[in-house]
Amino acid sequence: MGSSVQARLDEETKQALDRIVRRYGWSVSRALRECILQTDKLSTPKRTQRMIGIGSVDFGPGDLATNKEYLRDLGVKSMGKGWRPPQERGE
Repeated sequence: MGSSVQARLDEETKQALDRIVRRYGWSVSRALRECILQTDKLSTPKRTQRMIGIGSVDFGPGDLATNKEYLRDLGVKSMGKGWRPPQERGE
């Protein structure tokens, strides 16, 4: 295999290592290798996914994200003709 490593373990860490060895039936070497690999995997920063196609468009209103007037009638079609916003219903 690879290289040897020597480490000093306090009593709590030694007991934890012994529990892992008993629980999984591994050798001490395998338990240490697995723990090191798992710690490395958990501590490696995950790549953030990037969305393709995000950017500006040259159509539609330029203030769509900030003008609340565009949201006033949002959902009216799916809620039915009698739907009114909560402000108009007195809620």
